[in-house]
Amino acid sequence: MTREELEGFHCAVEAAIAILGGKYKAIIVWWLTESGTMRYSDIKRKIPQATAKMLSQQLRELEADEIISRKVYPVIPPKTEYTLTALGKSAAAIVRAMDKWGRGYYAHHGVTPPCDRQGDSS
Repeated sequence: MTREELEGFHCAVEAAIAILGGKYKAIIVWWLTESGTMRYSDIKRKIPQATAKMLSQQLRELEADEIISRKVYPVIPPKTEYTLTALGKSAAAIVRAMDKWGRGYYAHHGVTPPCDRQGDSS
């Protein structure tokens, strides 16, 4: 995100939503928080509803905003790993709070969260 884009926001919450509010961005940050370094295929497995195009776009945007770092290994087939940066790690509290709130919302409605039904959550 550029300085000009940041200066165009009306409050810090707007900036946070712009950075983490993409369709799968908070979920990507969540999984990297829980799992540490992950390969593209691991992230895709954790977010099966994301198309390859959308997942790649969200990863590129998170990288551009310095939330994640990408390391490409020069092997055949190519190996790419994603890791949270220090700035990304600082967002972990936000996604954990979202998880806690979401679990409470499910509980309020007497429904088990999907990630618990699939055994994917920690």
